[in-house]
Formats: sequence, structure tokens, C-alpha cells
Amino acid sequence: MAVKHLDKIKKLWHFLTTPEMISYIIFGVLTTAVNVVTFGLLHPVMPWDENLNVLVANAVAWVLSVAFAFITNKLFVFKSKSFAAKLFWRELASFLGARLLSLGVDELGMLLLVSGLAWNDWAAKIAMNVIVIIINYVLSKLFIFKDGSSAN
Repeated sequence: MAVKHLDKIKKLWHFLTTPEMISYIIFGVLTTAVNVVTFGLLHPVMPWDENLNVLVANAVAWVLSVAFAFITNKLFVFKSKSFAAKLFWRELASFLGARLLSLGVDELGMLLLVSGLAWNDWAAKIAMNVIVIIINYVLSKLFIFKDGSSAN
């Protein structure tokens, strides 16, 4: 039984230490930093009520972090270096669609955690970023950059 668990741990470690996963983690951390810093800078200066401040600051943070993530995911993580119009627009549209889905999850999660469950803004933001990172990786790997198109 212990050997099975050890094998699972080894497989997980191998997966987490692949070059693609390491770069995804690094750029995911940087994307999260863009998102969280933007949210942190905007949220306190928003002129509306607390609930609207959270949602607007979160949406603006999302826009900036998605732009950063598309560029870094395309070029450095999934190594899709082609800028042929058809491929580029397909990747961009798919990426934006997937990110809109994860934005919905993020916004609903923030609303539920902050307004519904009275979580601290930062705890909610960090928890939701973990969930969003997982969703985004799966969608990017399986649907958006699936071709691994690195042709120029």
C-alpha cells in the first residue's frame, strides 16, 4: 500500500518538475502577482460601496493579468511561437473565452466568500486565485495551446 502511495507521489513530482509545469508555475505566480497587486492598489481607492469596490477592482485586475498571461503562456509555457493570423486569433479567442469562464468563477467566488461568508478580502482573493490557476492550466493545456504549434 505504501509503495502505491510512493508511486503516486513520484508521478506527481515528475509532473510538477517538467519544464512546462515549472514555467507555468513561475508565470502563474507572476500573473497572480499582477492580479493581486492591481486588486490591492485599486480596491482601497474605489469610490463605491464595499461590494462594488471588490468586484470592479477584481475585474480590472483580471484584464491586466489576462493580457500578461496570454503573452507568457503563448510564448514561454506552451511555446506556441506562431503568429500566423488564423492560429493567433484562434488561440486568443479561446484564451479569452477560457479566461472569461474563470473570471465568472472568480467573481462569484469573491462575492460568495467576501459578501456571503464574510471572509477577509485577501484570504478570499488568494483562495480564488488557486482555483482559477488550476482551471486555467487545464483549459490552456487541453484546448487552447493543444497543438503545441511552435512553427514560425
